[in-house]
Amino acid sequence: MAPGLLSANATRKHKVTVIGSGNWGSTISKIVSENTKEHPELFEEEVQMWVYEEEVEYEGKTQKLTSIINTHHENIKYLPNIKLPTNLIANPSLEDAVSNSSILIFNLPHQFIHRICGQLKGKILPFARGISCIKGVNVTDEGVSLFSEWIGEGLGIYCGALSGANIASEIAAEKWSETTIAYDPPPMDNSRNPSRNATPRSGTPSRNSPRASADELSITPLAENQHRDVRGRISKTKLTPVPQEYPPLDHDTFKTLFHRPYFHVRMVSDVAGVSLGGALKNIVALAAGFVDGRGWGDNAKAAIMRVGLLEMVKFGHEFFGETISTGTFTEESAGVADLITSCMGGRNFRCAKKAVEKGISVQEVEQTELNGQKLQGTSTAAEVNSFLKQRGLEQDYPLFTAVHNILEGRNTVDDIPDLVART
Repeated sequence: MAPGLLSANATRKHKVTVIGSGNWGSTISKIVSENTKEHPELFEEEVQMWVYEEEVEYEGKTQKLTSIINTHHENIKYLPNIKLPTNLIANPSLEDAVSNSSILIFNLPHQFIHRICGQLKGKILPFARGISCIKGVNVTDEGVSLFSEWIGEGLGIYCGALSGANIASEIAAEKWSETTIAYDPPPMDNSRNPSRNATPRSGTPSRNSPRASADELSITPLAENQHRDVRGRISKTKLTPVPQEYPPLDHDTFKTLFHRPYFHVRMVSDVAGVSLGGALKNIVALAAGFVDGRGWGDNAKAAIMRVGLLEMVKFGHEFFGETISTGTFTEESAGVADLITSCMGGRNFRCAKKAVEKGISVQEVEQTELNGQKLQGTSTAAEVNSFLKQRGLEQDYPLFTAVHNILEGRNTVDDIPDLVART
């Protein structure tokens, strides 16, 4: 059966809900609402956006934020001066917002994931599928876990991940950018896209690849097949197949939902790589800030990015070797592009640079510039170092280790060239 016939046979449409309405959540809601309106053959036009209700001042009166969004089509608190589509509906009720939605897009601080999943468990469509727009991973001494896994296991669904060189305010203003969406179609779902479960891979297979087998391109439900997690193990989550009367939830459909003329989407199957890129690049950005603050210039910063990228790839292969693709780090927005952006002017880079220029610690910059709020890079550097130390692997990641030791005062920026020479 040709791919186009799959949607022609569908009698139902996908309903979309965005869970979260901050700066990035509202931007993603704008994007998907524009696309649901343009593709009525696939999606219900109305998009629900769950909003944590607040009262805000508007036109001299105290009003509910949801009411302002629905009346004036602008999130005046978190995304001011950006017109939102009229088919985007702000909803203060989480349960009502997700009712009958087959696509759930998560865009909220990671510390709220468990509570939100607890509220939603048993109240969503059992065959719903998710996309996590929450950057980063959770690292403890015990292991590394992905936020998409927290969501998937918490709700009993499959969840992919979106990440890239994505500054929300630029995208909301429709300045061109790219992103990467990682989604590995579960084998029991109709799909026009290959899955890593059919054949081991070193990259995301192409439909036209000579290696693509009938199993890889299957468009019939494979209910007997069990989905595998990001470590290649049979998943603990028992998935309910997406009913055949819906258009398939696969790379083609998700690209249609997120791709805009100003927001280009590349699809991969490597959820672990996309998630790791968003976390590890923050450690590298601190190192770039250190050498820039030292006055060593662009050559030194380029060296840091090169070494940092190598360590990101190494970390991915070492701990997620069953599913990681090197290309996710070297070819995708979620990898090298996000790394470059973060090392050129992101918050971690700027604070590290300022610390060296002023001769103070990054922790002091956090106190004075961020009101004590922690940088993502400092937290991730400490967590990753503890994780590596537990396994006796600190020396295998000299840049990651150097950044942590500089933060802790055990090394100085001047030590970096000698330390990374061990790579």
